[in-house]
Amino acid sequence: MDSWYLPSFLFVAALLLVSGLPAPENFDVDGGLDRDIFDINEDLGLDLFEGDISLDGVQERNSIVGEGYRWPHTIPYVLDDSLEMNARGVILEAFERYRLKTCIDFKPWSGEANYISVFKGSGCWSSVGNQHVGKQNLSIGHNCDRTATVQHEFLHALGFFHEQSRSDRDDYVSIIWDRITPGKENNFKAYTDEETDSLNVPYDYNSVMHYSKTAFQIGSEPTIVTRISDFMDVIGQRLDFSDHDLLKLNRLYNCSSSLSFMDSCDFELENVCGMIQSSEDSADWQRVSQVPEGPESDHSNMGQCKGSGFFMHFSSSSVNVGDTAVLESRKLYPKRGFQCLQFFLYNSGHENDQLDIYIREYSGDNVNGILILVEEIKDIPLGSWQLYHVTLKVTNKFRVVFRGVRGAGDSLGGLSIDDINLSETQCPHHTWHIRNFTQYLSDPNGALFSPPFYSSKGYAFQIYMTLTNLTKIGIYFHLISGANDDQLQWPCPWQQATMTILDQNPDIRQRMSNGRSITTDPSLTSDDGTYFWDRPSKVGTEAFFPNGTQFKRSRGYGSSFITYERLKSRDFIKGNDVYILLTVEDISHLNSTQDEPVPTSSVSDLCAFFRCENDGICLVRNGNAECRCPSGEDWWYMGKRCEKRGSRRDTIVIATSSTAAVFALMLVITLVSVYCTRKKYRKEPGSHTANTTLENQYAL
Repeated sequence: MDSWYLPSFLFVAALLLVSGLPAPENFDVDGGLDRDIFDINEDLGLDLFEGDISLDGVQERNSIVGEGYRWPHTIPYVLDDSLEMNARGVILEAFERYRLKTCIDFKPWSGEANYISVFKGSGCWSSVGNQHVGKQNLSIGHNCDRTATVQHEFLHALGFFHEQSRSDRDDYVSIIWDRITPGKENNFKAYTDEETDSLNVPYDYNSVMHYSKTAFQIGSEPTIVTRISDFMDVIGQRLDFSDHDLLKLNRLYNCSSSLSFMDSCDFELENVCGMIQSSEDSADWQRVSQVPEGPESDHSNMGQCKGSGFFMHFSSSSVNVGDTAVLESRKLYPKRGFQCLQFFLYNSGHENDQLDIYIREYSGDNVNGILILVEEIKDIPLGSWQLYHVTLKVTNKFRVVFRGVRGAGDSLGGLSIDDINLSETQCPHHTWHIRNFTQYLSDPNGALFSPPFYSSKGYAFQIYMTLTNLTKIGIYFHLISGANDDQLQWPCPWQQATMTILDQNPDIRQRMSNGRSITTDPSLTSDDGTYFWDRPSKVGTEAFFPNGTQFKRSRGYGSSFITYERLKSRDFIKGNDVYILLTVEDISHLNSTQDEPVPTSSVSDLCAFFRCENDGICLVRNGNAECRCPSGEDWWYMGKRCEKRGSRRDTIVIATSSTAAVFALMLVITLVSVYCTRKKYRKEPGSHTANTTLENQYAL
């Protein structure tokens, strides 16, 4: 059957533990391996400096290049047609990570002298710093489409070498030279203080720029051994920027704030992050460290730190039904016009208690602002911290308003909020909350299916998590039969599913969440010749929900996701809870080669038969196609189709030649003039004497 109905409340804790049952059929990206950048490049036979650095045009080998190699804070880029579709979406997601945590921004190239061209080359690599060559290539090849891999390569482009290249690295790691693949020893060179600049930031085992312990190994023994053994399984992480990665990048580019971050509050300080209590409500929110009826601790620290761990609490048990408590954020100033509000909420009162989210927007002369209801959060589960996301679309100065409402029914506690984050980013579409996660890890045959979800386009899907591997967890995306299938396009085209296990650090800027993205390619076929992403009722297998409802589930698509060691290294498991953030969005607009009907007067049609040479870009101006030609600081292309190259050197040569020609001409003219003058004066003395004689004769 193609449609199903199951009340959502049945899925609040509905995790289908697949134990002892046949595992669903899954397709493993990259053979199920989660390979590092250097493994990918080495398998391709690439001989790159330090494993992923192109030395084309590099004049220095410092860990951080000099002032001349800096990019502007907004970096022009081009996504080349050769890129895989999934990589395109991942690159844009990596840009969002930069915007959230730094002052570095990215914009499509519009003729700037220097820009980064991201293309599908052989492997994952980049040059270091701005090489001032106009078009600077950065490769995101096959299996390089991981957000942290893109972050890593762009950090090279921004001016960073690998962490273990630092001059002080021997104080922190030992290089085991006889375990390194012969001929690869130069990748482990450390530089002197004269060659490197660590920007006064301590050595960082956790850097996204650090080699893993197995880099360039021959055999199974590690090539890098950390002097503090606890960090052996930390080095080589490809999750996200570390705190010190961000510190160095922000120092190098003089960032004082990040672009899309707005606010974060864990209520550890008594000023409660500048929030204010309303005078028009019935009660106040109180800053507390525990409540007898729950929660027993805050979400930030989970009671692990004595003397700290605070949250805000509205006691619904002490007020009447309908009474409210209002807490407002400080005034905030948006730039992008869309925001994501994220917070943790605990209900120890009654199921009828609710939390309303408002914005108080200030515009014109309205000094008090206009209160606008955004979302009512009802049916809040009792007895545990819950993660919530609320999408905002504010363009004017505003405050976020939390309004607790006492509902009908007996209440012994109330509502509590903690770890609030606000950023100008997109909220995830769905949240999969896995409770008591460690119990599944103890089952060697265990696996989990998520509840069913719908994408924004109407496709139904499930997430499958494998826990059977003793060292790694795998994650897979499945299309399932749903209520909208008759109205949808099949095979499913260009839907990118991003599955992220949340690092529950209180501050969104310090999180190192781990994500995987896969994209539904409508042309992908299975071994039996059927389309992989065709309608589940056509290519799927029979499955059942916990209530017995039958449906069809297609094959899964995914890979190894995270190791158990890495899972323990951050706050992925907190209070024995795990959160998987899910987004499925249509990225067909990123497919520059897709076949679509094009009106005869469109830009695409006008440029279809007008080819620009030398990486020029075709534009339509005043109804005519013309080329925007690339240029550098000392070179440029010109002509109707950018077919002619000019340079400062050519100009100097021409100018010098012209000057020489003019000088030669002037010299000839001067010589001729001198010759004629001298000839003239040779005749004049005789004439002068004769005239004088005649004058004398007349005088006599």
